Amino acid sequence: MHDLASIMMELGAVLFLLGLVGHGAARFGISPIPFYLLCGLAFGHGGLIPLGASEEFIAIGAEIGVVLLLLTLGLEYTAGELLVGLRRNAPAGGLDLTLNAAPGVAAAFLLGWDWRAAVVLGGVTAISSSGIIAKVLGDLGRLGNRETPVVLSVLVLEDLAMAVYLPVLTALLAGTTFAGAAQSLAIALGAMVGVLYLALRHSARVTRLVYNPTSDRNDEIILLRALGLALLVAGVAQQVQVSAAVGAFLVGIALSGPVAEGAREVLTPLRDLFAAVFFVFFGLQSDPAQIPSALLPALGLAAAGIATKTFTGWWAARRSGIATMGRFRAGAALIARGEFSIVIAGLAVASDVEPRLGPLAASYVLLMAIIGPVAARVVEPLTRAALRRRRGPRAATGPAPATRSAPATASIAVTSPVALAGPVPPEPRGPLSVEAAADPAAAGRDDPADRPQSQRDTVRD
Repeated sequence: MHDLASIMMELGAVLFLLGLVGHGAARFGISPIPFYLLCGLAFGHGGLIPLGASEEFIAIGAEIGVVLLLLTLGLEYTAGELLVGLRRNAPAGGLDLTLNAAPGVAAAFLLGWDWRAAVVLGGVTAISSSGIIAKVLGDLGRLGNRETPVVLSVLVLEDLAMAVYLPVLTALLAGTTFAGAAQSLAIALGAMVGVLYLALRHSARVTRLVYNPTSDRNDEIILLRALGLALLVAGVAQQVQVSAAVGAFLVGIALSGPVAEGAREVLTPLRDLFAAVFFVFFGLQSDPAQIPSALLPALGLAAAGIATKTFTGWWAARRSGIATMGRFRAGAALIARGEFSIVIAGLAVASDVEPRLGPLAASYVLLMAIIGPVAARVVEPLTRAALRRRRGPRAATGPAPATRSAPATASIAVTSPVALAGPVPPEPRGPLSVEAAADPAAAGRDDPADRPQSQRDTVRD
């Protein structure tokens, strides 16, 4: 049993170092997430300075960090918008799972592993990290972009698919009967439907649990109730084999109106603290000594995963009428893998399905967790440069030759109804415009992310 002084000193040193690292990342204008992960590697088992006293606290803090990340993400959207997004992006979710599970399954068979290991590795490569992506979207100020509802719909579909996948995988690894696996799956599906029903049909009642405008007058009450409700629902969801992240996200969806604004404001500092702890803990779980042996296959899987996720996001955004820049931003946002992949690999390691699976999964996820935020940062300048090169030859050819004007007798001035009506006012933008984002006519509209940061709308309508 470690004494309190050791825990406080270790935890204080880690947090102070994260503050220094985050300051350095901010000065260079990059996301601090990769540096948090590298700090976790340095402090983990086999690292430079192993943590012994505070590791248990950091593990609990990491789980709270995921809950807070998904809770604040859910506060950006309403239940109706979630339902519309899920319906319209269901094909994108199916394509996402199929394309991104295939490289993992193929790699397992190429390495000579059995079918259970193939099912596990397919799950590791298929699921993006909701926690990392939520943090990246917030850091880059993209919560108000047109493509963000599409990205979130794909993530939610992935998380809901996990509610089906995890009970089945657990039963396969444990060698249980078909009846036992079916029972676990039925419980998980029932719990998921129940939580969705509450979020969609009883949002007002859930909101009153957190905030009563006639009696609650300070932020402390909102903070305690919102955080407590999110942790409670996340714990219940985890207990019945539904993702805790999904539970927290649905709590955020269920809260609406002024309480959502107030909860987001008071929870943001707490979210940033525990999110940093989550990324450190993620690095703590990886042993640097095991990475070199699995690096080559992990690099191959990473290359395939970058291609498949980018295409998935691009295709989903294109279906929703998003412009070219937004399509590539959506694809880059989905690249990061994280907490779910580690959970899946951990189940396989505990059941001793394949001894080489653990190091490969850790190396792959670590690569993708670092590449994902970097790709989300650089996708805009790279895409702009590519578009400029593509337009260059066309501009060099000069303007098209003038055509002969029509006879004067045919030069009849026609005033269109649009001209008579005057200039068309700009359409409202914001993170909640799921209907507008799904309109194919939106492809030619102005892209909010191409404007200066000060002009982006990142608040709830």
